Amino acid sequence: QVQLVESGGGLVQAGGSLRLSCAASGVVFSINRMGWYRQAPGSQRELVATITRGGTTNYADSVKGRFVISRDNAKNTVFLQMNNLKPEDTAVYYCNIDLFGIRGDYWGQGTQVTVSS
Repeated sequence: QVQLVESGGGLVQAGGSLRLSCAASGVVFSINRMGWYRQAPGSQRELVATITRGGTTNYADSVKGRFVISRDNAKNTVFLQMNNLKPEDTAVYYCNIDLFGIRGDYWGQGTQVTVSS
């Protein structure tokens, strides 16, 4: 059974940095795309960034130039380096993956990121 475990969330002041990690276990097939989404109170879940197995990245406009997504294929782990954080980045951040040849995707339990002004 695929499990995603996120870590690295917390409380930080505006302008600070955090690094999120998400490790996938129980993966039998190769991971295709890995990504991060976030959901603020009263808002819908939104895409933050994704990365393919080959390293192609995609970012939401709101985080371009501040966040960097990366992955370690050997360890089935994806990272999100978040710099110059803003109060509007406050949300629960969720890890998401999909697998080659398998329909559907998988979600982590979420990690809280809170940015104080």
